[in-house]
This record gives sequence, C-alpha cells and structure tokens, in this order.
Amino acid sequence: MAFDAVFLSAVLTEVREKCLGGRVDKIHQPSRDLLILHIRGRESREKLLFAPNPTAPRLHLTSVSPENPSEPPMFCMLLRKHLLGARLAEITQLPMERAAFFVFDCTDEMGYPVQKTLAAELMGRTCNLYLLDPDGRIIDCLRRIGLDESARRAALPGLKYQLPEPVEKRDPRQADYPALLREAGADVLADRLMDALGGLSPLVCREAALYAAGDVDARVTGCDVEITGEKLGRFFQENLNHPAPYYYALPDGTPKQFAFCPIKQYGDCQQAESFSALLDSYYTLRDRKDAMRQKSQSVRKTVQNLCTRLSRKLAIQEKELTATYDRERLRQLGDILTANLHRIVKGQTKVACEDFYDENMSLIEIPLSPTLSPQGNAAKFYKDYARMKNAEKELTHQIALGENELSYLKSVLEELNRAGTEGELEEIRRELQEGGYLRPDVGRRKMKSAKVSPMRFESTDGYPITVGRNNKQNEELTFKSARKDDIWCHASKVHGAHVIISCNGTAPTDDTVTQAAQLAAFYSEATGGQNIPVDVTTVKQVKKIPNGKPGMVIYHTYKTVICNPYADIVVDELNAEKKPES
Repeated sequence: MAFDAVFLSAVLTEVREKCLGGRVDKIHQPSRDLLILHIRGRESREKLLFAPNPTAPRLHLTSVSPENPSEPPMFCMLLRKHLLGARLAEITQLPMERAAFFVFDCTDEMGYPVQKTLAAELMGRTCNLYLLDPDGRIIDCLRRIGLDESARRAALPGLKYQLPEPVEKRDPRQADYPALLREAGADVLADRLMDALGGLSPLVCREAALYAAGDVDARVTGCDVEITGEKLGRFFQENLNHPAPYYYALPDGTPKQFAFCPIKQYGDCQQAESFSALLDSYYTLRDRKDAMRQKSQSVRKTVQNLCTRLSRKLAIQEKELTATYDRERLRQLGDILTANLHRIVKGQTKVACEDFYDENMSLIEIPLSPTLSPQGNAAKFYKDYARMKNAEKELTHQIALGENELSYLKSVLEELNRAGTEGELEEIRRELQEGGYLRPDVGRRKMKSAKVSPMRFESTDGYPITVGRNNKQNEELTFKSARKDDIWCHASKVHGAHVIISCNGTAPTDDTVTQAAQLAAFYSEATGGQNIPVDVTTVKQVKKIPNGKPGMVIYHTYKTVICNPYADIVVDELNAEKKPES
C-alpha cells in the first residue's frame, strides 16, 4: 500500500470539497484506533474517518458504520465535549508529511468563539490524534507519551504541541533529477529516489524507476543520466499535478496495492471512483476478512487438529501396509520349517536349514520360539502370513476411508476460507456438528438465523448459474435442486464449490459454460492461479459416494476446460451481498 503524503494530500482535497464549512453532528470511537466524525454539510452528510493505527494509518471519508461500544471511550467523550456543533473551518497538511490539521470554529465555556484543532499524525509508530486549544496546547491526545519516553515530543495534557521533525528531503516537484542521479548514493534507482525525495512511498519510487528505466530494480550506474532524469521529472510532474486513485487487484477483485499513480509493476491496474472510496473498499474488505478469520478461529483450529491427527494416523497405516507386502516370505519360512521338523527340538531358539526357494539352496537361520513345539513354530509363520494377508485388506479399506475423511476435512477448511458472513460460518458449524466433529451447543440458547442461500449469477447469455457455499449446499444443489440435464462444473482434483448451469432443457452456449467454469475455478482451492482445469459434465453423470461425506461425489464421463477466475461477476455478487436485507 502507498498511503504516503501525496495520497493524503489527494484525500484531503476530497474532504475539503465535501466537509469544509460543515458542522460536527456526531462523534464515535468504535475502537481504540478508529474515530469517526459525522459532519453535516449544506448538501450532504459525510463521515470522516481517522485511523491512527501504526500498522495501517489512514484518513478518509467512509460509508461504513462500525458497531460502537456500549460506553464511549474517554477520548471520544472529550471530543464530544469540545467539537460537537463546531464548524470545520480549515484543513492543512505539513509539507511532504502524513500529518493533517483540522481547525474548528467552536465556543468556549463562556460562549466566546474560539478555534480548536484536531491534529492527525499518521506516521507509522508515532501515529496519534491531538486536540489542541487556541494557544496550541494539548487538551488531550489518543496516546499519551510521557517525558521519560520522549523529552522532545512528549504528549500530555497541558504541554505545548510540538510539530514533527521537518522532512529533510527534496520536494519531488522541484528536484533536479539529472543532478540527483550524479550524486553519490544507493545504486538501485528506487532506493536512490526513496532516500532523496520526501512524501513518497517505496511503491511509488519503484513505479518511477519502472517508468524511467524500464525495471523496478534498475541501477543508476546502468542508465543514461540525462534521459532517465528527464523521464523521472515527467513522471512526477504528471502524477503529482494530476493524482488519481489507482489500485492493483488480485484475480478475485480484492485491491492488493494502491497509489496516486498507475501501478504497472504487477501488471494491469484499475482506477477507483475516488481516493476515499478506494481506501474505504480496501480496508472494509480487509477488516471484514479479519473479523471472519477471528470468528472462525476456534472451528478452524478444531478442523486443523483433526486433519493433523488423521494425517498422522494415515502415515502409520501406510507404514503397516507396506510391511504386509513382505508376507510371502513368512509362508516360505513356514514351508521350510515343515520340511525340517525332524531337525528341530523344542527349546531351540534358531535352526539352520537349506532354503529350497533359493536356486543356490543357501543355508539360512530361522528364529524359533523356545516355548513352542516344532509344529507350533511352523504354524506360527503360517498364522503370521494369514494375519498379514488380512491386514492388507483391512488396512487398504481403512486408508481409503481415512483419505476420504481427510479430503472432506480439507474441503471444510477451504469453505472456512471462503466464508464471508456469520450465516455461512454457522452452516459450516452445524455441518460439523451433524458429522460428529463438533459438540452440539448444549445449554446454549440457539439464535434463529436466516438460511443462507447459494450464490446466484447470470451468464451474459441469460442462463442462471448457481454456486454452492459449502458441502451441504453443494449436495443439495447437485442432487435435489438441479435437473438431470443441467450442466455441472467443478475445479479438477481440488476442493471447491459445485456450480450448476440451469439449462431448462436447452443447450447452453459456449460462453455460458466458460463463465460457469471460471466461477468454479474462482470458488475453489485454486483461486488466484492461472490456467485452472475445470471438469464439466451433466448432473446425471455425477453420483454420490456411498456412505460418503456431504458434497463428496464421483463422475467418469466429463470434459475438462482450462480457464481463469471470472472476477467481474464475482465482484458483482460480493457487492450485492452488502446490500441490507429488507
């Protein structure tokens, strides 16, 4: 990500257009590092989000409404006391720094007009929010820093606010790039730019190197100073004067990197509607995934432990099965002892006999049990041979059952990775409870939850396409909802969703089959990859494995197509899920 000073400057431009002159209507603090100011303007109401989080600092307009705690934190109460009803009069930014200052027209305790400032510092470990009085003294701050921690920039109520240390770097808009390249410094061009220029992130510096020298790892010693310098100047002039919200997305449409300039180092990039909308979608989706990961952690841990235990058990059974392959030698030793019973006396621990199964009739020593008779020792070898023979048959059966169960549990893990709502997670939990993998919720009042429906799409040719969210839905789609002549798709040899094309007695077009296969590739373990094989057949060719786990099927007549995930309609589906239910 590249939430640098230039990106912040572009965000502040959007905030000024929509919030300047507006009044603070509400103030919420959903978590320690998240503050939202509701600002009522002349034409609209906006929510201004501050996130002084050291791991992901940001500031932007938002449309989300996080759940608030039952009791607001002290800092939130303080801001309500001083800023509720205040008018946002001015927004400024420190040059080449991720620090913004919001000046509010307020009234003091006596009713006189005063100006108070909310200072947002979004610089890594030093992230903080300060409320300053008209004299620049700290009324309070989000993170208090004592004098023993920082004598230069202590953050305590009553102290004079100290600006961050000025950036001792050059302004990218005014730098002499040919001269910069002639100076001593890092040989990697991106590192040279990062060391010399202020307000830029490593991502943007790599993009500048790619634009000017054709490689993100280009070396200063290997480029023409004048030509490369001229290109660097052009790159920064164009993008600093006309910044735009670009982002690089994964195949599933999730933004992975963002910046104020085109991101070419990873391939094609896209442009968002606005800087705030880009940050909102990126962090909302990330927070949503983090929340689901935390909620599914206990179930995930249980399933992972079951997979580990089952894998260990299968390894032991495989080793035991391999040992049964040498059982023929036990029968041979029994034959040799039977032929030499006259040479054995009870109490012997071994006997030397000719091995008539060896063409050279070599002499071998056969171990004996001194407590058994000669006939008993021979019978023991035959008994061990029969036991190994039966063990091979039983172990082969048990290994097959274990492999099927392990495959099922891994498919549940894949479902947990795809679960996007609490309803989906609850269905997976119920599935595991019905299978005996989780204990039923005894004594806990069950909350009535709406049944989660399968995902539904429509091909460009108008054919309905349905995708199962979990194993139970996969089974219901394939064996209850779908017609026998409908088309069934599944990513080949990996866990994934069952995808059904509802044909209604007609033959679907090649484009429809391709789009369904792309959905099957996306909703599988292979998502994020390229050239994913997907098996396509009719529903009547798919059979449920006898006594198999939910969603486990077999099929023999099919064709395989190679495709990539279909991100566009997946994104549409995800967006549709966010709409509130009526």
